[in-house]
Amino acid sequence: MRIGIIGLGRMGGNIARRLRQAGHHPVAFDQAAEARAALAAEGVEVAESLAALLAALPWPRALWLMLPAGEVTETTLKILLPTLSAGDTVVEGGNSFWKDSARRAAACAARGVDYLDVGTSGGVWGLTRGYCLMIGGEARAVERLTPIFEALAPGEAAAAPTPGRAPGGTAQRGWLHCGPSGAGHFTKMVHNGIEYGMMQAMAEGLDLLHEGPLPIPVAEVTEVWRRGSVVASWLLDLTAQALAADPALDGYSGHVADSGEGRWTVDTAVENAVPTPVLAAALFARFRSRREASFADKALSAMRKGFGGHLEPK
Repeated sequence: MRIGIIGLGRMGGNIARRLRQAGHHPVAFDQAAEARAALAAEGVEVAESLAALLAALPWPRALWLMLPAGEVTETTLKILLPTLSAGDTVVEGGNSFWKDSARRAAACAARGVDYLDVGTSGGVWGLTRGYCLMIGGEARAVERLTPIFEALAPGEAAAAPTPGRAPGGTAQRGWLHCGPSGAGHFTKMVHNGIEYGMMQAMAEGLDLLHEGPLPIPVAEVTEVWRRGSVVASWLLDLTAQALAADPALDGYSGHVADSGEGRWTVDTAVENAVPTPVLAAALFARFRSRREASFADKALSAMRKGFGGHLEPK
């Protein structure tokens, strides 16, 4: 299947690569010439402009936007929409606010264009591990792009079967049509809010081991926890890797950024009177880290670099 990929950053470029490996034909574009050149050198077809990308795709066209949330995504869609035709589909895979996604879907629908908001989790490891995909939008568009979602998702072999659950269903392969427009990014927003809480709990525990009254080998503890412990997880794997390479985490600033989803999660909880004290505390801890960084904050920095390639300044 031919599909346009717009935005070739940490995840967009790997999405194009994974699709090509699966036998699809992505056509990739990025404003940065070096990003286009890197993919072209690997045999991926690239376009030198948005107009050239659109011309390279057969109707009905499918375009996957993998751009930063906010102005960049908004501006790109405003440029694209007048050039699209009824039957085309836009997939927005960045971490956009779900209400913005619902609004954009309505604007696209007025022109007969389908808009899918696809929360995409997998970070810099998605090329090899696959991406967890949370999708909002019209069922017909989801059905048309099912081969793309199947190629990007990890597949059934990525996780052990759930006891008591019959095999089958896309969720067990790593992707899910979550509901109407906005549902994909809403689900991803909550996913990232939970991620904040999990990371904060792990970081605080490691801080207690590091600063406590006994000489605990923290790096070795993370290794033993990876084997049979109930806190074993991919986040723990990444933390253990970081500690093995830098036991004191001196290479990390501990000034922990937030990319928006944690704030939106807490705002949504307030709007709906849903108590989320752990998620709120994890967000506020990131704000505090930018004033005074601790070992726990460095552990958070290490985790963010591990799964997402986020580099934070010293």
